[in-house]
Amino acid sequence: MKKYLTVIFIGCFLLALSQMKADLIPNLIPQTVQGKSGYVNQSGKLVINPEYHIAMFFSEDCNLLNSPNPKLRIYGSADYATVEKDKISYRIDKKGKRVYQYKSSDLGKCTSPYEPSKYKAFVLNGFYGLVSKEKIDLSTYKDFDIYPQYQMLYVLNGDIENPMIIAVHNDMFGVVDKKNKIVIPFIYNDIKANHSWKTAHLFEVSKDGKEYFFVDEKNKAY
Repeated sequence: MKKYLTVIFIGCFLLALSQMKADLIPNLIPQTVQGKSGYVNQSGKLVINPEYHIAMFFSEDCNLLNSPNPKLRIYGSADYATVEKDKISYRIDKKGKRVYQYKSSDLGKCTSPYEPSKYKAFVLNGFYGLVSKEKIDLSTYKDFDIYPQYQMLYVLNGDIENPMIIAVHNDMFGVVDKKNKIVIPFIYNDIKANHSWKTAHLFEVSKDGKEYFFVDEKNKAY
């Protein structure tokens, strides 16, 4: 009986963990069609028509959250997204309705403290590795989290203790973790070093350097 209970418990735990990771992916994902951006859901169904030059994830805007006008602070919440059309920026709701047009006089100052990354790229003999120490003994491997072996490394914003890291190997882009485990295979022409991982747990990738799309940490495309 105990063995059966253990199997059931582990199965439920893994299911819950999988669901937690799925919940990190936003319900609405920006997608560009013929140079204009809109939003699709996780199944790829179009929800907000592509009409914008820029479409960002639904996420907080700290400048609006700290607006000197208390009535506008609601539009700084993650229920809204920032878009741009004809050089004019708006916040839209999840139905695509424009609810606010940006004005510089409405914006406050972001108050969140800056948190420097614990891990940093380190160049040795033209190759990039990863370190978390201030002083490195170059005569040994022990001070490197990842020994220099890549053409480029870029630590993405997000989890300070367990960051995702864009890497370039043989002129192809992929993503590794701090233990050098491959998360996204080295099959892409480019991966953008933006906030999509921190904001939405997605990587913005391209196979030709022109058309970009999002993938999750299992390399599932959206």
